[in-house]
Amino acid sequence: MRRLRILTWHTHGAYLYYLTQAPHEFYVLSKPGRPPGYGGRCGGRPWGPNVHDLPVEDARNVELDCIVFQDDVHWLDDQHRWLTGAQRRLPRIYVEHDPPRENPTDTRHPVDDPEVLLVHVTPFNALMWDSGRTPTRVIEHGVIAPRQALYTGELARGIVIVNNLARRGRRLGADIYKAARAQVPLDLVGMGAEELDGVGEIPHGDLPAFAARYRFLFNPIRWTSMGLAVIEAMMAGVPVIGLATTEMARAIENGVSGWVDTSPARLVERMRALLADRNLSRALGAGARRRAMQRFGIERFVHDWNAALAQVTGTRAEGGVVAHAA
Repeated sequence: MRRLRILTWHTHGAYLYYLTQAPHEFYVLSKPGRPPGYGGRCGGRPWGPNVHDLPVEDARNVELDCIVFQDDVHWLDDQHRWLTGAQRRLPRIYVEHDPPRENPTDTRHPVDDPEVLLVHVTPFNALMWDSGRTPTRVIEHGVIAPRQALYTGELARGIVIVNNLARRGRRLGADIYKAARAQVPLDLVGMGAEELDGVGEIPHGDLPAFAARYRFLFNPIRWTSMGLAVIEAMMAGVPVIGLATTEMARAIENGVSGWVDTSPARLVERMRALLADRNLSRALGAGARRRAMQRFGIERFVHDWNAALAQVTGTRAEGGVVAHAA
């Protein structure tokens, strides 16, 4: 497959990092001060040489092959503000990262264009959105796996990895986290974690090894997409306890890679069992790693993205050749 020149945005830093493992040139829009969504190459990740910082005012001067939108504001505003008419007619993909917010079953997706490919990051998201006449495709997450499991489970505590949990309320499970923390020892990690007496933010590259010291990862989120932090922990050999909602219900196998349930009380019971039995935690963590390697490998992710890019650009797809795995 020929190397494509792709314009996109820095919406989710971890996702962008894994997306840019595809063997193409990525031009990432930036603004002065690096505000959310316009960070370019920011964030301290080991960006490869195929990731180019592109100030928004220079976007119209760059020759491109494809545009990958990742947020409503990009689709509704930015393309008309920063791109030429010819650029707006290029092959286009919209990545939908989340399930619908307003109504779980009857929300129409803002992209209504048969010439655009709508990519959902989980089968659950694709099921819940009304995508109308826009063609759709599911590309599940892919992450770079550590060469070997990092699990030690030395800390008889659970870890919760959610950004700005205090401000994001019930949807992200702030109430569930607080209730569970009152019953079992839990450490909150992520941006703004200090607002709930948490640990704080850990650099992305250090997070898998940091999480691997804990007995389990607890995901209290009611309604969002499949979290990359969950998958990265699984890759490191950490078992997962979480709510059996959205794609989590399918990603975690009870008694094999962790436990999911719709009852927070039953989940607390499972947490206590893992705190009491490190060997059980290690066994479930090994199952989590196997599951993640089978379903969320970076080679499969790159292969799927190459196929999607080939579909919209009319070029020939190749296999999952990773551009620059760190």
